[in-house]
Amino acid sequence: MAKLTIEKSTAHQVVAETVDQDRRKLLFGAAAIGLTTTAVASIISIDSAPAATSEAIRPFHITVPEAALVDLRRRLAATRWPDKETVADDSQGVQLATLRQVIHYWQTDYNWRKIEARLNALPQFITEIDGLDIHFIHIRSKHENALPLVITHGWPGSIIEQLKIIDPLTDPTNFGGSAADAFHLVIPSIPGYGFSAKPTTTGWDPAHIARAWVVLMKRLGYQRFVAQGGDWGGHIANVMAQQAPPELIGIHVNFPETVPPEIGKALLLGMAPSGLAADEQRAFDQINLARAKHLSYAIAMATRPQTLYGIVDSPAGLAGWILDHDAKSYEMIAGVFDGHPAGLTRDDILDNITLYWLTNTGVSSARLYWENKDRLLSAVNVSIPAAVTVFPEEIYQAPHSWTQRAYHNLIYFNEADRGGHFAAWEQPQLFSVELRNAFRPLRQAS
Repeated sequence: MAKLTIEKSTAHQVVAETVDQDRRKLLFGAAAIGLTTTAVASIISIDSAPAATSEAIRPFHITVPEAALVDLRRRLAATRWPDKETVADDSQGVQLATLRQVIHYWQTDYNWRKIEARLNALPQFITEIDGLDIHFIHIRSKHENALPLVITHGWPGSIIEQLKIIDPLTDPTNFGGSAADAFHLVIPSIPGYGFSAKPTTTGWDPAHIARAWVVLMKRLGYQRFVAQGGDWGGHIANVMAQQAPPELIGIHVNFPETVPPEIGKALLLGMAPSGLAADEQRAFDQINLARAKHLSYAIAMATRPQTLYGIVDSPAGLAGWILDHDAKSYEMIAGVFDGHPAGLTRDDILDNITLYWLTNTGVSSARLYWENKDRLLSAVNVSIPAAVTVFPEEIYQAPHSWTQRAYHNLIYFNEADRGGHFAAWEQPQLFSVELRNAFRPLRQAS
């Protein structure tokens, strides 16, 4: 057994840097030797067996030291607040009252140990691909002939997004489906996110990740599988489809990339071309508004991700940055903390934010925007079987006409009656039904 002992100045640094050094097993030792109002000194011990080969699949377990959680609460209590916004809405960003509610609950009532136990109850693993440790959850269905499915999260999400759909997809007979609807699930953490390692060199762009997912699925023994994603996960699924590995038989996306070239040019001018159908005009207006009002975070991360030191040093800064993603998601989250239940709970939201904090992945996750050179939302050129679900609270509702032009073998298209950008997280039952319906034609054709 190899033992590694590390000394660091803060528990936050200990967690993040220990995760970087050893993804095989997060057995963080407890021994915090001193806690003051400014720093935590810790000695961390990790015992783990070395991988037999670079292709080995190693079990993974999480135990965050209590000192890291104490330090988090201390930082939350010491938050330095700005003045209140000078408007009565969220046009200047995340409102002070909303973030105060988030931080108060995070500091006083939130319990990380619940999600830690939930994750540890699942089969989690690490494997090295192209020199980088990749973390993933792998759940095999008990049902014969289950269809292997790799599902990818986005930003500012994580594997937390997919936890609610695991049971409905792997065990559909207990959730209104049949054994013929079952999936084997592989849910990886994108490099630089969660418990996957952080790239130390450039080159881990969506195309690289797409190739790595094929390696992962084949390493797990799957010679025939499908892929799904939203946000970055949708783009990665699209790129996988464009790369067209023979093992990939189809994809489903809930954030499709469908904008035709002529519409893209019109968006640059901010003027819609004449003759658009009603759903096309709606999509144009939605994208135009998002570009003008809600995509500043993407511009910052695509151009200057390393400058975002504040979201690494301040949990309040990280929370504010993560909450300010899209208008509808923010509206829902603000309502949840104001006492109006919606698709997510307060714990759901803070499970995800706390995962970013403890793994120190605010900046490393942002670098994916810098690495990407593709034009997001622009119509893809996908020829393998593809399925699309459009959710009403999404950043934009992709028209059927645009979707058919981008996905040349469109086997399923549906406009759901509820759900938004993080659909699997917000509406897990509905989302699970969508995936069953979407991939059913591929099962029948096999």
